[in-house]
Amino acid sequence: MATREEILAAAQRHLNVDPRASMAVLAAAAGVGRATLHRHFSSRDDLLHELGARSHDRWEESMDAVGVDEVATSRDPERIEACLRELMGRYLADSDDFGFALTDAVLTSAPDLLARSDRLAEREVALLAAAQEVGVLRDDLPARWLGHAVYGLLVAARDAVREGDVPRRDLDDLVLTTFLKGTSA
Repeated sequence: MATREEILAAAQRHLNVDPRASMAVLAAAAGVGRATLHRHFSSRDDLLHELGARSHDRWEESMDAVGVDEVATSRDPERIEACLRELMGRYLADSDDFGFALTDAVLTSAPDLLARSDRLAEREVALLAAAQEVGVLRDDLPARWLGHAVYGLLVAARDAVREGDVPRRDLDDLVLTTFLKGTSA
């Protein structure tokens, strides 16, 4: 019998391929019956909410791993640019696992997930603003706009791979070039 973790992992993988998959399809993807899936998650929304919380965990872990808060206050242009590069690479890797979460209606409307998303976005925007202040990124754009641009690039990257327009191996360079060249000072 599959564990809760195994069910979540299978659902996550499947949702990245088919974000509208039903509970029956997700159960089959996990190799369990619908009744077993429902013992773990009373509804599709509950399952998605759990995965959304995990996607936020990953977002936070990625920012922590590159030291976003410390780097943002460093005022060191080289450190800030290196941090942005590493963070974008981590975001793309995170999107490989949680790409569906970028645009899922359940996840983009749950009040607790929205509140957490706002807190995490504030940290990201602080790094982007610091990058503007030290001349790494253009200062004629709102820092929040740059945050939205990062998000948009992640959605575009997910869709381009999903639709077969771009091989995954090319994404890091494409996204970094698009973001850093398009927003560079």
